[in-house]
Amino acid sequence: MITRRHLLKAGLATPFLFGGYALAEPQRLVVTSYQVSPRQWPADLRLRIAVIADIHAINPWMTTAHIAEIVRATNMLQPDIVLLAGDYEAGMSRFKVGSWVSMFDCGKVLSQLQAPLGTYAVLGNHDIGNNDGNNVRQGFAANGIPVMENVARRLVKDGRAFWLLGLGDQFGDGGRWDPGRGHDDLPGTLKQIGDDAPAILLAHEPDIFVDVPDRIALTISGHTHGGQILLPGYGPLVVPSRYGTRFRYGHIIENNRHLVVSGGLGTTGIPMRFGVPPEIVLITLGATPAASA
Repeated sequence: MITRRHLLKAGLATPFLFGGYALAEPQRLVVTSYQVSPRQWPADLRLRIAVIADIHAINPWMTTAHIAEIVRATNMLQPDIVLLAGDYEAGMSRFKVGSWVSMFDCGKVLSQLQAPLGTYAVLGNHDIGNNDGNNVRQGFAANGIPVMENVARRLVKDGRAFWLLGLGDQFGDGGRWDPGRGHDDLPGTLKQIGDDAPAILLAHEPDIFVDVPDRIALTISGHTHGGQILLPGYGPLVVPSRYGTRFRYGHIIENNRHLVVSGGLGTTGIPMRFGVPPEIVLITLGATPAASA
């Protein structure tokens, strides 16, 4: 979590940082696109995945009206499937600012997402930290959004199957990393794969990537906010990962395994972003239209 101490440590408590740009940045919205071609994914099976991560719904910064704008922008991308990568609950409780958006209301807006293969969600550490995740589970279930916790689901695109795996949150109690306290069960989730169809893993925190086997074509995560405040010559103030900046942001390839980490949409700690604008991620797997013509 970014705190005032981090800002002061970096010598950033200046009018520039606290000026209009850093305060206005959270209201921007960009689309970041990736063309990903893992060898584990059929080159002729095209799948467009929209990723929405780290909403952190709270008034007046991430209101239901603003979430509705994100939904409309996502629908305009015409994805085949929408993946919600966790942390819908607010992340600024330490400062006692703003007013909470209910997870029923958040889920109601997100239920307007449109994709032929549906919308699927995993929980994040801030969700688990608020009523053990039940706010999101209940609010999303009431609005028809499946929350996947250590579950593998077989889906079909253009007559061909693939697996979507949703991992339980790795923090578990909403606190810091503590081995053994997470809700994640990667081995148990992998065992649910029933055939040799390609597989995608949705996991809130990207740290699990070190344990993801070659069997998985693509891992998709959020959590890091890309650092949230990223300054030239200094870098990110905070990356909440055991691996430092290794999985901070973007398309990462290690040993022919692919990971995409979204910079997310909301804020935590303080309602500011700098150098990491809020983003919807659009991932295209497989052939482009020109290549498949």
